[in-house]
Amino acid sequence: MNIAGGFAAAQLASDHVRVYGIVLPTKRRADTRGPDRRPVLSMQMVWIDLSDIRFT
Repeated sequence: MNIAGGFAAAQLASDHVRVYGIVLPTKRRADTRGPDRRPVLSMQMVWIDLSDIRFT
């Protein structure tokens, strides 16, 4: 998957919570991938942290 900038990325979602019966990840990371296609954790390009999730 390409993100802005066109780098190959490994998309990682974690720390799931249940909100009104729906399971959602609260952390999402996009790390560049090395030649072996595995994430290079020291080259994190995107990080999103969610908290206080509600549906209205």
